[in-house]
Amino acid sequence: MKVNGTPYRSIWFDHAKGEVRIIDQRWLPHDFRLATLRSRDEFATAIYEMWVRGAPLIGVTAAYGVACDMARDPSDANLDQVWEVLHATRPTAINLRWALDRCRAALRPLAPADRAAAAMALAHDMADEDVEINRQIGLHGLAIIRAIAAKKPAGEPVRLLTHCNAGWLATVDWGTATSPMFHAADAGVAIHVWVDETRPRNQGALTAWELGSHGVSHQYVTDNAGGHLMQKGLVDMVITGTDRTTRQGDVCNKIGTYLKALAAHDNSVPFYVALPSPTIDWTVTDGVREIPIEERNGREVSHVQGTAADGSITEVRVTPEGSRVGNPAFDVTPARLVTGLITERGVCPATAEGMAAMFPDRAQG
Repeated sequence: MKVNGTPYRSIWFDHAKGEVRIIDQRWLPHDFRLATLRSRDEFATAIYEMWVRGAPLIGVTAAYGVACDMARDPSDANLDQVWEVLHATRPTAINLRWALDRCRAALRPLAPADRAAAAMALAHDMADEDVEINRQIGLHGLAIIRAIAAKKPAGEPVRLLTHCNAGWLATVDWGTATSPMFHAADAGVAIHVWVDETRPRNQGALTAWELGSHGVSHQYVTDNAGGHLMQKGLVDMVITGTDRTTRQGDVCNKIGTYLKALAAHDNSVPFYVALPSPTIDWTVTDGVREIPIEERNGREVSHVQGTAADGSITEVRVTPEGSRVGNPAFDVTPARLVTGLITERGVCPATAEGMAAMFPDRAQG
């Protein structure tokens, strides 16, 4: 996507300088900054402290982290060590483990001298694959939006609601939940997007920044406004991303997603999840019982970052001094509340049968 007219991926390899570059998302939407990642510790910090965020982007970042560390030490012992260090950063998003497992499986049979080049080539491939996966999700999601638009009065936009940021900043490009939005806008289909603020880190502001940069009509609303909007008939479709989805269609996503699904179910609003296939955990059946939910630092809840009157980026406390804070980062939406999963291969029901039919090559076992 473009920032001020210049195309960017959220992560890329600068061939001229021989280094990995990222958009440092800690400062968005207030300031657009780039960062360079060189060492294993820098990659781990970038993932854990959310310089990069979003399951697909985390996975690709980890792959580049492995590649850079193989250039330093391509030994078997270090291959296992970098896997452990990076895997420990974010326990919920399955793409991280998927990417690390893929790297280790590809590199283990090679001679150590061949690993650095092979790891970097694999990281490039995974980045390109992610872009194409998300482009295809967008095309399949566009078909759903077109179908809704065909039933609406002429000139009335399709009104979408989304939670968190499943945009191009959470992937390498296009995004998952935002890809259908960008494709609809590019195709001339009128849409309007309700953007949840998504406390505690307010990732909705990133979605609003992306949509605004692309010229997509949108409105930033509080997390608790979604149910009201649905009751008033102002939402035609909810679409979110996912950090891990079980083989039966339970969806783990940013905290608050479950409440949106409940409100959508109560008001007969279709609830779709944009699902890149690497985000499916085929080893998990019951999402509520089996998916580990990351508990993050309470400061993310007790403090809020924003822009002061003088334009500086600052952080302020919003809770009473001494109050205990909880910060579960994700929740699980049961498959029964999900209308459909928008994948790179098409749209399928959020059921074991539907997912197995869509991915017969991966659902075995």
